Amino acid sequence: MPCHNEEAAIATVVADLVASVPGITVYVYDNCSTDRTVERAREAGAIVCSEPHKGKGNVVRRAFADIDADIYLLIDGDDTYDAGAAPAMIEKLLADNLDQVVGVRRGDAYRAGHETGNKALNRIVTGIFGDTMGDMLSGYRIFSRRFVKSFPAVSREFEIETELTVHSLALRIPSATVDVGFKDRPEGSESKLRTYRDGWKILNVIMTLTRHERPIYFYGLISAVLMFLATVLAIPVLVQYVQTGMVPRMPTLIVSSFLVMISCLLFLAGLVIDGIRKSRHETSRLSYMRLPSVRGTYVRDPEFYPDTVAAHIPVPRASS
Repeated sequence: MPCHNEEAAIATVVADLVASVPGITVYVYDNCSTDRTVERAREAGAIVCSEPHKGKGNVVRRAFADIDADIYLLIDGDDTYDAGAAPAMIEKLLADNLDQVVGVRRGDAYRAGHETGNKALNRIVTGIFGDTMGDMLSGYRIFSRRFVKSFPAVSREFEIETELTVHSLALRIPSATVDVGFKDRPEGSESKLRTYRDGWKILNVIMTLTRHERPIYFYGLISAVLMFLATVLAIPVLVQYVQTGMVPRMPTLIVSSFLVMISCLLFLAGLVIDGIRKSRHETSRLSYMRLPSVRGTYVRDPEFYPDTVAAHIPVPRASS
């Protein structure tokens, strides 16, 4: 649970998780808080860790490296997500042998402009990658060990959810969604998300991941635009040459030729980077396959699991 100045909500979230998932071990990662977040988290029974580098992405990167568990739960410490949905999400992970379950937010607690921005970013990712896991920016997720230990986690701040989503889509990791409640922050709690600044960062991450994960799409589009411009510039020059046998607009012809060369180089760059991407994905897949699936960790007995995981889930070595 990444936290920065969440003293008003942290104890409630910890208590709700403990009540909802028996045997859970809650890790709260304090991220440079200046209030009583640490004290409140400890009083509620959480294990408190610290990440000095500011940013949610840095916290997730550190937690994924530090914590050794079979099932991981990632949730914000602001008490906006329904912690009571955790059992259903874990049960979904176990029942379908998945590596990720995303909590899709349902509610009217979005700040002004956030819902519109969220929808716009989801549409962009859908157009590029074909899907968004229902809610690309959801901070409420359940993971298997092999997802967490094969996830590179390079984002620094609120872009981490985008990176998680694109990583899942690019490697076709078995995932599913569960609707979860989404409510307003408690009184005295303040959002750390800055609409325009963080929205721009998320958009920049989407473009960067597009360049890395869809290089032919990215470079091919730029190449096509440059080739179109080159053609528009060259046609009048070629027509005049056919009619008069002269090329009086030599600078235009040079610019057009230059654009054609750049267009061809960009397309070739896309092909080369796509080959590197394929090799990188194969390496990531092999790293992912070295770890057992959730079903390989928990041998499920239908008679032992008649209802929900909340009552019957075995206690793993460590859970978060």
